[in-house]
Amino acid sequence: MRGLVNFCDYFVICSGNTDRHVKAIADYIDEELAKLGQKARYRQGLNKADWIVLDNGDVVTHIFQKKLREFYNLEYLWQEAKPVKWE
Repeated sequence: MRGLVNFCDYFVICSGNTDRHVKAIADYIDEELAKLGQKARYRQGLNKADWIVLDNGDVVTHIFQKKLREFYNLEYLWQEAKPVKWE
């Protein structure tokens, strides 16, 4: 993302099936970052949990319910960014 935006190096975009699933993914990310001594600078969407954004500085994570991910299609919006494969 660096070069396209000035606020992060990476977007992580993922999906959950339900609001509980999306929230569980966000909670897991928070827990794992805490183990590394890190904390999200900004969190948005935790109450409704249809689209949660976690801003950890260099990495911004978007966790969507599947239909909302298809609707907003961030991959298309940021298509100029170089994709990084993750397994």
